[in-house]
Amino acid sequence: MKIVVALGNPGTQYKKTRHNIGFVFLDSYLKDKNIKIKKNIRFNSEIAEIRTKKEKVIFVKPQNYMNNSGESVKKIMDYYNISIDQILILVDDIYLDVGRIRLREKGGDGGHNGLKSIILNITNQFKRLRIGIGKNNQIDLDKYVLSKFNSSEIRLLKKLIPDINMIIEKFIDGINFVDIMSQFNKSE
Repeated sequence: MKIVVALGNPGTQYKKTRHNIGFVFLDSYLKDKNIKIKKNIRFNSEIAEIRTKKEKVIFVKPQNYMNNSGESVKKIMDYYNISIDQILILVDDIYLDVGRIRLREKGGDGGHNGLKSIILNITNQFKRLRIGIGKNNQIDLDKYVLSKFNSSEIRLLKKLIPDINMIIEKFIDGINFVDIMSQFNKSE
C-alpha cells in the first residue's frame, strides 16, 4: 500500500494560497486521473482510494489545518497498519523559488508547522516532495504563506504539473526513491 498526503488548510479562504500548494498539485493529479476525493470523518481528511495492479493507493488531504496534519497522517497509518516509508508528503517550501521542486527522504521541519506536526506525531524519516513558493522578506511570513500567487508565478507552477504527476506515479509504482530523487532533483 502507498499513501500520498498533500498538506494544506481547509476552507475556501485558503484555496490556491501558497501554503496550500500541496493540495493544488494533488487536486491536479486526481483530476488528471479522474479520481474522486471525498470527506472521511474517521481521519478528519479528504480521502481517495484506488487499486493499481500492484496495490492499494490512498490520497489524503488532512482537513484539521496545517498545524495538526500529523494527527490525521498518524490515524491513517495506524488504521491501515502502514509504515512511514510507504508515504509521500507534498508540501510547500519557502526556501525554494517558485517553480522549483526538491525531493528528500527525511529531514527537519524547516519551520513548517505541517512538517513539524508529522515529526511530532510520527518521525522525521518520511519522503517529501517540497514545492517552492518563494519568500518575501518584506511581508510577515504568516501573511505571505496565505497569499495567492501572481500570474507569472502561476505560469511557473503550471510547468511543474508533468514532473509532479510523474513523481507521484513513480512513487506509486514502487520505483526506488533515490532513483526518483536523482531524476528530479536538478541542481541550481
